[in-house]
Amino acid sequence: MATRQDTAADGLAAIGIRTLRAAGAAIGQLAGGLGTAVMALGVLVLLALTVVTAPIGAGLLMAPVVLRALHALAGRERERLARRGHEVVPPEPPPTRLRLAVTDPTTRRELRWLVRHSTLGFLLALLGAFLPLFAVRDSTFPLWWRFIPEDASSTSLGFGIAHSWPDAFAVFLLGVGWIAIILGLAPGMARLQARPGQRLLSAGPDTDLSLRVAELTATRAAALDAHATELRRIERSLHDGTQNRLVTVTVLLGAARRMVARDPGGADELLERAQSAAEQALAELRTVSRSILPPVLTDRGLAGALSGLAAECAVPCRTDVDAPERCAASVEATAYFVVAEALTNIAKHSGAEQAAVTVRSRAGRFHLRVEDDGRGGADEDGGSGLTGIRRRVAAHDGTLRLVSPPGGPTTLEVDLPCGT
Repeated sequence: MATRQDTAADGLAAIGIRTLRAAGAAIGQLAGGLGTAVMALGVLVLLALTVVTAPIGAGLLMAPVVLRALHALAGRERERLARRGHEVVPPEPPPTRLRLAVTDPTTRRELRWLVRHSTLGFLLALLGAFLPLFAVRDSTFPLWWRFIPEDASSTSLGFGIAHSWPDAFAVFLLGVGWIAIILGLAPGMARLQARPGQRLLSAGPDTDLSLRVAELTATRAAALDAHATELRRIERSLHDGTQNRLVTVTVLLGAARRMVARDPGGADELLERAQSAAEQALAELRTVSRSILPPVLTDRGLAGALSGLAAECAVPCRTDVDAPERCAASVEATAYFVVAEALTNIAKHSGAEQAAVTVRSRAGRFHLRVEDDGRGGADEDGGSGLTGIRRRVAAHDGTLRLVSPPGGPTTLEVDLPCGT
């Protein structure tokens, strides 16, 4: 009986944790759309001015600028949705000339998205930003209501004045209502906010997907090149290191066998050298095997593996891993190698005093962020291993973004599909 009760309690706890995580992710997505929603509202105002002033010629001059702003904003929204796990296949770059844009289907779809995101999306983003504030303020009101001025409003909505504990308790119940709204409706609100972007900013059924096909072809070629490079590296490591060690062991053992009868002391010395060479060969074999698929991922999981990398880094590094669902082994291995290479670069080149690794796994997408407070100026062409990182990420159809201005800080962001 007790076991059943414990199982039911564990099930309820798991449901509660999932609900909290889903609500938190939804609030983050809603509030994250506030930036693009405000910019969409600004572009919509510019578009209206362009249409109004078109008869006098000013609008015709403004049209290319407004179109470029529209396309740039749509691209930014695609990136935001991709970071939140909503893959949006970009169409071909739309035209910026007015005569071509009038009949361009992509531009028309982006205009429809602009209207929806600047109105409904803006309202949902405001709710995502203010609902947590309302919930915290009203639910904690009984703790501090005696310290507010007597004529101050008691609720987040600006009405009511608390004169007694029952009034304070009523405000508390309103706060509980805000929390219930967040837990119950926030995920649906987030989907409602993202739906116009997913539907209108992706390549339409009448759009030529040749660019996407070319991109996937290039990605596959890069993956094959990266695989061939990795095989050559493993072959070099085995040939130049382990094989030479084993040859040395064989030679020393043969010499020791010939000497054992006439010079036991010398044979013992040769056996010690052979044992040392065998141990070195074993260590090199372990190093090569770890470079293929680190066993620490299987033994300790991604969080433990990244914590180990951070502990071994010469620069103080903290890790924050929130990945409740395991990704494909190849994805986790890619994340491990990306972090290992990034931390090596930070220790060698950045002059940083601290670094941080952040991992999030949501809605089938894996997000990795490595940042440091070093001197910046990281360059893929400078031999820092960034090209190899990009190839590993591209092999999974992922994206890599590097921001490293001179003077720092440096931020490396990787987005990958979780896979199966």
